[in-house]
Amino acid sequence: MTEQPPVIVEPERTPATAVVIILHGLGASAHDFDPLIPALSLPEDMPVRFVSPHAPQLAVTVNNGMTMPAWYDITSMALNREIDEVQLRASAQRIHRLIDEQIASGIDSRRIVLAGFSQGGAVAYEAALTYPEPLAGVLAMSTYFATADSIKPDDANRTTPIGIHHGTQDPIVDETLGQRAAQRLTDMGYDVEYRTWPMVHTISADQVPAIRQWLIERLGE
Repeated sequence: MTEQPPVIVEPERTPATAVVIILHGLGASAHDFDPLIPALSLPEDMPVRFVSPHAPQLAVTVNNGMTMPAWYDITSMALNREIDEVQLRASAQRIHRLIDEQIASGIDSRRIVLAGFSQGGAVAYEAALTYPEPLAGVLAMSTYFATADSIKPDDANRTTPIGIHHGTQDPIVDETLGQRAAQRLTDMGYDVEYRTWPMVHTISADQVPAIRQWLIERLGE
């Protein structure tokens, strides 16, 4: 299957010294983040490259087998999601290759944040926590820890900070799943910060300043 090239947004004035790889949700597109990047208004002395890959086209069981952008198949939308872990891990391996490319371009792995929304967040957990080099952080938005019971973490990212954001009115990924992820990761020994907003399944304007500050704390010089 041919992969679409990722959407890449370079800093305006200075070559990038840090990278945020951000993964979209089910049925969406890498271009969904086009408004978010300028809204973050990161400091000029913090030149960040944003890399947004497109998910492959897959048949999704819970959507009547329709083919759409998806990081993995979902076979049940019950609170405890039933998913295709083989496909999820294949997507995580693809993200590993993207991280490898950024490192090869001269970016230190400790200057790379992996972020994801909804399905993309589930892949971000798996990809970040199994990557064999230390990363700057994981930002999981409106998502769930799909491989919590089967993940094989790499010690390189045992101390990587994890930010979890969730909407208290989310009808797609119930906030209970965000809470469960935070508790499971805490129990595993990770440094977790959990935050909520009175929002549905989205990234809200009220949330953007918190994302900005979190990135500055992770990637600021």
